[in-house]
Amino acid sequence: MTDFKADIIIVGAGLAGMVAAHEAVRRGRTVLMVDQEGQKSLGGQAFWSLGGLFMVNTPEQRRLGIRDSKDLALKDWMGSAQFDRPEDANPRAYAEAFIDWAGGGMRQWCYALGMRWFPVVGWAERGGEMAHGHGNSVPRFHITWGTGTGVVKPFAELMVKYAAAGQMKLLFRHRVTELVTTDGAVTGVRGDVLERTTALRGQSTSREVVGDFELSAESVVLTTGGIGGNHDLVRKHWPEARLGKAPKRMVAGVPDYVDGRMHGIAAQAGAGLINEDRMWHYCEGLQNWNPIWPNHGIRVLPGPSSIWFDAKGDRMEAPYLPGFDTLGTLRRILKAGEHSWFILTQKIIEKEFALSGSEQNADLTEGGWMDVLKARLGKGATPAVEAFKQKGADFVVANDLETLVAEMNKITPEHPLDLAHIRAQIEARDAQVANPFCKDAQITAINGARNYKGDRLIRTAKPHRILDRMAGPLIAVRLNVLTRKSLGGLHTDIEGRVLTPKGDVLPGLYAAGEVCGFGGGGYHGYNALEGTFLGGCLFSGRIAGEHA
Repeated sequence: MTDFKADIIIVGAGLAGMVAAHEAVRRGRTVLMVDQEGQKSLGGQAFWSLGGLFMVNTPEQRRLGIRDSKDLALKDWMGSAQFDRPEDANPRAYAEAFIDWAGGGMRQWCYALGMRWFPVVGWAERGGEMAHGHGNSVPRFHITWGTGTGVVKPFAELMVKYAAAGQMKLLFRHRVTELVTTDGAVTGVRGDVLERTTALRGQSTSREVVGDFELSAESVVLTTGGIGGNHDLVRKHWPEARLGKAPKRMVAGVPDYVDGRMHGIAAQAGAGLINEDRMWHYCEGLQNWNPIWPNHGIRVLPGPSSIWFDAKGDRMEAPYLPGFDTLGTLRRILKAGEHSWFILTQKIIEKEFALSGSEQNADLTEGGWMDVLKARLGKGATPAVEAFKQKGADFVVANDLETLVAEMNKITPEHPLDLAHIRAQIEARDAQVANPFCKDAQITAINGARNYKGDRLIRTAKPHRILDRMAGPLIAVRLNVLTRKSLGGLHTDIEGRVLTPKGDVLPGLYAAGEVCGFGGGGYHGYNALEGTFLGGCLFSGRIAGEHA
């Protein structure tokens, strides 16, 4: 128990929770923040991210000749979201408000907090089909210097400052198990005090209970994240009719504390949940050779040149190309099996392969310009990628295709690949490279990518034949489904207030971040445009902190 008198209790010490606390303290409110993990986990899941932020019409874009606008961004968002349910009214309102902020005050607000961005804007989630459909029309992915740690740092420092000033108190190893209600309003929380831990950030921690607690406040803000670490819950809500059958084997892109428990706890207190079948999982997951949390997976951030094969060895057709349509590609992969393959060359891996996460990008996380130039433009792939190539269970390296396919079949003997079939498809693709005219959609996409100076500089290899020995050795990478984000959750209005299943306000309860689908109960709709997860935590956290 604590004698600290708080106006607001925030459950969850991740990015959205810290942003909400920051805004609340600025309003003169006192804040009590509780989290089931230890103090080393302050910042939560965002710490591990690449630090990408979706922003519109920025100086970084304009310097690269990118013409963007709020109108174009909103068209891209709505074409991707494809809102089609009556309960999408609040998610749509959140999306419209976010686009207005992303193209208005977002950059200056982040800049004032100390954030800065890598000057090459990334072009993520390109869509690849119709102009009015899913995808980013232009590059909008702004990588923060310091990656996820650079986004978390200013808020973590503010939490320490506010605590020292007596404006807030942080209680770690406090796991909320119940929301307290009085006369239909949420007035506090109850839960377990867990034994102290010395575990490093992201590692599994003990659930041994050493006490209990009950805390009261005028309002409670939930910022407890999604369900990506709980694969049973992921499978329960998996949209089989839309994506196909959920894989039996997946790797985890988030720590195991991202378990979705608060969704059920809030529902027991009268909260409504919507769009739980909308989720965002990646196709390019690797087993981490040096794991931090159980079943730790890392996502490949590929350029456009690797040839993508399904589990049967059939080359994937457009728009299911690297970096274009995440969920469409996931659906396509699951029609053939549960995994897929990249086949590429040393030249491609050196130029195009990046790995998501702060710990996989030391140059951007801890270094400066010289570190980035050395890692991205020097000889060889980045050290993190080379480590996976040498030690990762999903990598095969060979000097010839016969050996490569034979070693691939050792990794997945249940899905043997036919050498002649693989060779025929690669040779057909290679024949298209020699001529400036071609009908291969992927070669056309590569040429299109190289028209953007950012891609040509650091993200796209010069087109070449995969079977050219001068470009070798050959590399194959088995890709696993990697769980990541919930796109649905607690239903909230535009002020961050949690709603009941009937759509009424549940007094005293607010939510922000992934627990409410990053706003409204799913402001992405069916598809994310990337950079919108951290951005959604910032945006919805501000809203909750301004109104709670």
